[in-house]
Amino acid sequence: MKFSNGCWLQKEGCACFAPTEAYFTKVTDTSVTICAPTTHITNRGATLGGINLTVKITSPREDVLRVQTYHHLGTVKKNPEFDLNIQDLKLNTVETEEMITITSGSLSLEITKKPWSMTYKRNGKVVTKSSGRDLALMKTDWKGDAYDKGDLSETYIRQQLSLGVGELLYGTGEHFTPFVKNGQSIDIWNADGGTSTEQAYKNIPFYISNKGYGVLVNHPENVSFELGTEMVTRAEFSVEGGYLDYFLFSGETMKDVLVEYTDVTGKPSLPAPWTFGLWLSTSFTTNYDEATVMSFIDGMLERGIPLRTFHFDCFWMKEFHWSDFIWDERVFPDPEGLLKRIKAKGLNICVWINSYIGQESALFEEGMEKGYFLKRPTGEVWQWDMWQPGMAIVDFTNPEAYKWFQDKLEVLMDMGVDCFKTDFGERIPTDAVYYDGSDPKKMHNYYTYLYNKCVYELLERKRGKGEAVLFARSATVGGQKFPVHWGGDCWSDYESMEESLRGGLSLLMSGFGYWAHDIGGFEHTSTADVIRDG
Repeated sequence: MKFSNGCWLQKEGCACFAPTEAYFTKVTDTSVTICAPTTHITNRGATLGGINLTVKITSPREDVLRVQTYHHLGTVKKNPEFDLNIQDLKLNTVETEEMITITSGSLSLEITKKPWSMTYKRNGKVVTKSSGRDLALMKTDWKGDAYDKGDLSETYIRQQLSLGVGELLYGTGEHFTPFVKNGQSIDIWNADGGTSTEQAYKNIPFYISNKGYGVLVNHPENVSFELGTEMVTRAEFSVEGGYLDYFLFSGETMKDVLVEYTDVTGKPSLPAPWTFGLWLSTSFTTNYDEATVMSFIDGMLERGIPLRTFHFDCFWMKEFHWSDFIWDERVFPDPEGLLKRIKAKGLNICVWINSYIGQESALFEEGMEKGYFLKRPTGEVWQWDMWQPGMAIVDFTNPEAYKWFQDKLEVLMDMGVDCFKTDFGERIPTDAVYYDGSDPKKMHNYYTYLYNKCVYELLERKRGKGEAVLFARSATVGGQKFPVHWGGDCWSDYESMEESLRGGLSLLMSGFGYWAHDIGGFEHTSTADVIRDG
């Protein structure tokens, strides 16, 4: 989000409240907390009123520093939060009259007391810094102290970290825009937009620099990045409200940084060997039956193409019934027999699912009566007609709904299904009510974590850790623990292959270990050369 009007001015109605000094500090073995007034304190009378920021520094891992900036400490923190592996390590803190130096491993943060500045160093060498108005509380509808309601409406906190000459940034999830993220404005907001727009299915609020550091903005909700845009020499990130939490990871190489990042957010699980073979999908073929499916499989084998997995896409279920996890008996009257016949050819089997329950689904009434769906503030089931008429959305914050969803999929696994394509999970409303009271804005991106976790846990339980694999489209921080992810809906041409490659590389620079894509595209029909070169 852009706040400024050039180098010196703010946008009309926008006010910037940045620390002017470290007025006093509280130091413990594991933390440093700083009172940072946003006005110059010339005498004790100058402490009456005005905006202070509270800045707390901790170390969740060696060579990692966490910076939390608060406006009002009494603001209630709402769930969900990312599932992180963190602890408060002992800090080496040195304080003088002029400076506070906080060190974890080879990474240190130097904060000058007056005027305020922050400088990150690795082994004494500067990697990035901020000063002046870089860290700030931003009010975008400011009318003066006397007219401010003290709430968080039209309020943001931002940080701007310096970019050096030749410094390049990568990551932020599976974005299909240019691989180098310098010069891009990126909102971390999952969307079902295909592979040819600035929207992304897998948004990760993390970027990594070729200078050997990375930044995770620890917020599941929308994070707005301005990477060398609002200020050419700054990487800026901002969140709505009066609280900003970010981690800075340091390493000699970008690989070292990614190791540290995944130490905190989770390591990618190793998929089974069979998953690395060729998968064949019915894609969005709307009319097929057992004969058609077997002709696809036999046709590959006859051509000497080493097929390893067959995937049933949407229409293994009846139209308007997605998802009820019930085979369409009109075209698949003997699903268990069909799966056995496919497996006899040495193939594994995947089926398409999503977490949206259409009104015609056999599961709709059951889920509605038991309270397993997202609700509106009125208490009614949250429904709309996008994708499936009258569809509801499973509420994975409800433990009973979580198990209910697994139970339905377990029936399919007992038939012989090996894995699931966990499609969708991006169009999650921001006005829904969750079973556990989670903030719907935070849940918009985080929903996919619970969705994929639910299915992956079932696969691990039924098939074992070495066999569990998904074919997932949406993701957020930590989603790498539930591989594999694929690139979403792409066009059937070379330009789309290029877009997909950029997206996959960006995702892998965001802590993910495994990624795939549709070889011949999804939209339209590819020519033979696209399939061959893909």
